[in-house]
Amino acid sequence: MAPLDQELESWASSAGYGQIDKAIPAGSSGWASFRKVTVKNPPESNGKPVSFFVKSSSRSAEEMFHGEALGLQAMYECSQGEDSLRIPKVYHYGDFSEGKGSLIVMEYLNLAGRSDDRALGKAMAKMHLAPPTEEACNPDKSFGFPVDNTIGGTPQPNPWTKPNSGTQEWIEFFRDHRIGHQLDLAGDAYSSNLWEKDIAPRLHLLFEDLQGEKEIKPSLLHGDLWSGNIGSADGKPSIYDPAVYWGHHEAEWGMQWCAYFGSDFWDGYRTTIPEDDGFEDRALLYDAYHQLNHFNLFGGSYITTATSDLNSLKDSLDNVERG
Repeated sequence: MAPLDQELESWASSAGYGQIDKAIPAGSSGWASFRKVTVKNPPESNGKPVSFFVKSSSRSAEEMFHGEALGLQAMYECSQGEDSLRIPKVYHYGDFSEGKGSLIVMEYLNLAGRSDDRALGKAMAKMHLAPPTEEACNPDKSFGFPVDNTIGGTPQPNPWTKPNSGTQEWIEFFRDHRIGHQLDLAGDAYSSNLWEKDIAPRLHLLFEDLQGEKEIKPSLLHGDLWSGNIGSADGKPSIYDPAVYWGHHEAEWGMQWCAYFGSDFWDGYRTTIPEDDGFEDRALLYDAYHQLNHFNLFGGSYITTATSDLNSLKDSLDNVERG
């Protein structure tokens, strides 16, 4: 028996699910193979037997699946109850007990295309307002995440800020570990100079409306939300392939240029989370992060768009200082 088959049989038995019934190949990527797996004595979800989606790799679980497992776990915990996202539950991940390789076992979802954008907006707001807890991987109410992860193929550092963080800690996190990090990777002298001299020292001015009662609190973010990562399952909106971390909820919309959020989506979202003053100016900041990341992934004209965002930010800051 192959190591993956042995691992699945051992896991199913120890979890009380009996023997493996079927294991059907479900494609692969450059780094993992996929299977749909059913068992003789499955658990239930919403009164229906659960099938499993299994990813396996020749690399270690720490390298391949630890971040994904924690990200899905956090999204699952923050998406419970009515008007929520449909997120697959993670049942198991780890290294093979014998031989080289690792796997992650999660709930199999029958994914369909994007459907009700108003419901998606309401569900995203619900996730963003979910409290940081130990079960959602944030017991100290900080910005960051327990592990670094990737956005596309780009490393995304997620060091924790101090407990009970607010607006100032968020500014420092995004300055250093989002824009600053991407600019270091990009190596573009003009954009780096613009950021370091004209924007970063004045970044707090973009957040002057978010103090006191409107202090920024950590929200769980998908982190890489565009149309290719949005669908539906079991009649509910679903999002997948995340780059999860705890941050400012507005940072979620940095890729709306290819997420196509229309009026129905924003109506659903804004019924729960109204737009804060300064949103449009901060949107340039959050857009710049993803434009820089796309330049680091693909090159080309993304650096031009990122630089345009940064120049517009500089103009906005100049206007604020002039009063």
